[in-house]
Amino acid sequence: MASQLFATKPLDLLLKQAADTEHGLKRALRAVDLVMLGVGAIIGAGIFVLTGQAAAQHAGPAIVLSFVAAGIACVFAGLCYAEMAAMIPIAGSAYTYSYATMGEFLAWIIGWDLILEYSLGAATVAVGWSGYVVSLLKDLGLVIPPQFTAGPFLQVTLADGSQASGIINLPAIFIIGLVTSLLVIGIRESANVNTTIVFVKVGVVILFILVGIRYINRANWTPFIPPNTGVFEQFGWTGILTGAGVIFFAYIGFDAVSTAAQEARNPQKDMPIGILTSLVICTILYIAVSVVLTGIVPYKELNVPDPMAVGINATGLYWMRFVVKIGAIAGLSSVILVMLLGQPRIFWTMAGDGLLPRAFSKVHPRFRTPYVTTILTGIAVAIAAGLFPIGVLGHLVSIGTLFAFILVCAGVGVLRYTKPQIARPFRAPWIWFVAPAGMITCFYLMYGLPKETWERLFIWMAIGLVIYLAYGRNHSVLGRKATPPKAP
Repeated sequence: MASQLFATKPLDLLLKQAADTEHGLKRALRAVDLVMLGVGAIIGAGIFVLTGQAAAQHAGPAIVLSFVAAGIACVFAGLCYAEMAAMIPIAGSAYTYSYATMGEFLAWIIGWDLILEYSLGAATVAVGWSGYVVSLLKDLGLVIPPQFTAGPFLQVTLADGSQASGIINLPAIFIIGLVTSLLVIGIRESANVNTTIVFVKVGVVILFILVGIRYINRANWTPFIPPNTGVFEQFGWTGILTGAGVIFFAYIGFDAVSTAAQEARNPQKDMPIGILTSLVICTILYIAVSVVLTGIVPYKELNVPDPMAVGINATGLYWMRFVVKIGAIAGLSSVILVMLLGQPRIFWTMAGDGLLPRAFSKVHPRFRTPYVTTILTGIAVAIAAGLFPIGVLGHLVSIGTLFAFILVCAGVGVLRYTKPQIARPFRAPWIWFVAPAGMITCFYLMYGLPKETWERLFIWMAIGLVIYLAYGRNHSVLGRKATPPKAP
C-alpha cells in the first residue's frame, strides 16, 4: 500500500491524455480567453471590499505596499503554475501536478483541498453577489422580502423593524443556477460571457481611478506608513505584512486558469500568458485603486463593507454609486463563473484516475463539457450559498489555496531535479530561488491565519482521508496499473 500512496503518474501518460481530443474536453480557448478567465477570477470582492478594510485596520495608505508584497508572493506561485501548466496541460491543476511529482496520496489531498478554494469560494462570493443585487434593486424601488435574502442562521430586519430568522438566500441560489447552466452548455459560450463581464467590471474600476484622481487630497497620505500601535498587525511595517496576508484573498483565482488547460487551443504557449498576464493586470489595477481610494478618503474611514462607495460619496458624484454597484455585481458574477468552471474539472480528472466514481468522468456528448460534475457542484454550492453564512469559510478558502500553492512550488522543484530532461515549453526563471520563495511566502501567510481555520482544515482533510481509504485507493487506475477509463 505504501508504494501506491507515493506512486507518481507517468508524464507520458498525462501527455497522452492531454492529446485525446476525441474523448476529452473541447479545445476552444485562446490566450485572450485565458487572460480574461484569470482577470475574471481575481477582480471581485477583493478590490471592492478588502482594499479599504485592510487600509483601515492594518496598513493605512501603505496598503499599496501590501498589494505589492502579496503580488510578489503570487508571482512566485504563478511562475511555478505557468511552468507546470505548460508542461502538463491537464484539467486537474495542482491535483495533476502533485500526482506527477509527489504521488497519489498527496494528489488526493490537494484535490480534496481545492474544493475549499473553488466550491466554498463560489458559495461565499454568491452570498456577496446577493447582497449587492438586493441593494441595487432597493435603489430602484424593488424590495425582496428579507427572509428570502438570507439563510436560517442569520437574523434579518423586516419592513416593520422587527427581527426574524432568514429562510433561504434566493438571489444566491439564482446566480449559482444560472452560471451552472451556462457552464454545462459550453466552455466557448462561458468564456464569451466571462469576457463581456470582465470588460464591464474593469471599465468600472478604470472609471473610478480616472474620476477619483481629480479628488485626491495629498494630506490623506500623511503619514504614508502610520506608526505601529504596539500591536503586531496594527500599522507600521508589520501592519503592512499583515495587510498583505489579509488582501491575499483578493488574488485568489489566477490558478483557476490552469484548470482550463485541457480546453486551451495551444496550452504550452497560452497557459503561461493567461496566468502571468492576468496577475500583472490585476496587480496594477489593485495598486491604482488603493492609491486613489486612500487619497480621496482618510484611511480610518474605510473600515466598511463598501469602501469604494464611500470614496464615491466623498467626491459628491452620487450617480457613480450605481455604476460601482453594477461593476461589483459584474465582478462577483465572473468570479463565480470561474470558480464553478474550475472545480468540476478537478473532479472530472480525479474520476478519470479512479479516485472518484467513474460517473464523474462523463463528458456531454454534444457540448463536450464535464456536465455531471458541473451539475453536482452547482447543486452543492447552491445549497451552501442559500442556507449558510459563509463568513468564516473565507479563511478556509485562503488556507486551501495557499496549501495548493506550496505543493505546486515544491512540485516544480522536484521535477527540475528528478526529470531534468523533460521538455518545458515555459521555464520559470531562477527556480532555485522562485520555488523556495513561493513556498516560504505562502506558508507565512498560512501561519498568520486564525487557529480555528487550521482546525477546520484538519477536520476537512480527515474527512477526505476517510473517503480516499474507503474508495479511492481501492479503485485507483494507477494502483491497478490499468489504463484510465475513457469518457463516453
